Amino acid sequence: MPTIELEQIETATFRALIGHGAKDWIAREVAAAVREAESFGNRICGLYYLESYCQQLLSGRVDGQVEPMVDRVRPGVVEVDAGFGFAQAAFARGLAEAVAATKENGTASLAICHAHTCTSLGYFTRQIANEGLIGLGLTNASPIVAPPGGKSRVIGTNPIAFSVPDGEGGLAMHFDQSTTTVALGKITMAKAAGESIPPGWAVDAEGKPTTDPVAALSGSLVSMGGYKGWGFGLMAEILAAGMTGSTVSRKVKPLKAPEGSPHDLGQYYLMIDPGVSGQFAERVAEVIEGVAQDPEARLPGQFSKPADPVEVTDAVWDLVTSLAARKQG
Repeated sequence: MPTIELEQIETATFRALIGHGAKDWIAREVAAAVREAESFGNRICGLYYLESYCQQLLSGRVDGQVEPMVDRVRPGVVEVDAGFGFAQAAFARGLAEAVAATKENGTASLAICHAHTCTSLGYFTRQIANEGLIGLGLTNASPIVAPPGGKSRVIGTNPIAFSVPDGEGGLAMHFDQSTTTVALGKITMAKAAGESIPPGWAVDAEGKPTTDPVAALSGSLVSMGGYKGWGFGLMAEILAAGMTGSTVSRKVKPLKAPEGSPHDLGQYYLMIDPGVSGQFAERVAEVIEGVAQDPEARLPGQFSKPADPVEVTDAVWDLVTSLAARKQG
């Protein structure tokens, strides 16, 4: 398995997106997100998605040319119409206005409306924390989760991400997780590898527990913690769709399908200025101190460091380089 430098990954991703019809600045935003995902070992949100990005650019399922429209609709409310384009580009256009709104008001919301899947939600809350603000993000996805005790798919994996600044330009805490026991991509990767999945990840089409990824993909994933995770998934669904005017999970076609209607997903962010309380940094330090009483304990993301270079399978890198070789037109 070759090791590839992040700069190579970002450059190849950029070239692939340009070659399949994305505008220059938009391709750069998406390529930066792919680079970060790979650097933290988040392969499901990295190069794993590049082929579908390219296919959907060609089919028109995602618009790689559209310019996002930013609007401060109220003092603490920023909305960005992604125009069925990439979420990464829409967020990039709206972030500065949302940061300004947060610093003016103490809190603000940033709604990314009518977007392609954002892939890694934590990529965005990390940027909010890098601005010195607390960031909470929620989004929805294609339907793969049935209610506990049911078998009809209603919501997606519906991730939640939360990032807290440490006051020194870094992160005190950071997590990005689906509201299911496991992300859908781990099921599809197990299927591709011909491997079984652990008990508790999914149920089959009849609602019965399964370790077969094929049966899982025709059934549904299990919410983390049963009813508790189901509640968080519904919260993400209601805010991501309801506060952005984007679609609900039940109407979203499979995210990686080459053709079909645009994703039309929403991402909703709550942003908080920690300086408002006057004691935020002290209290976070106390929490960290409490966790550190046990040598092996840590806050989520506390010691996470990006790697460079990273391992990429031969098959994936061959695919990436072939996609990058395509010339637009």
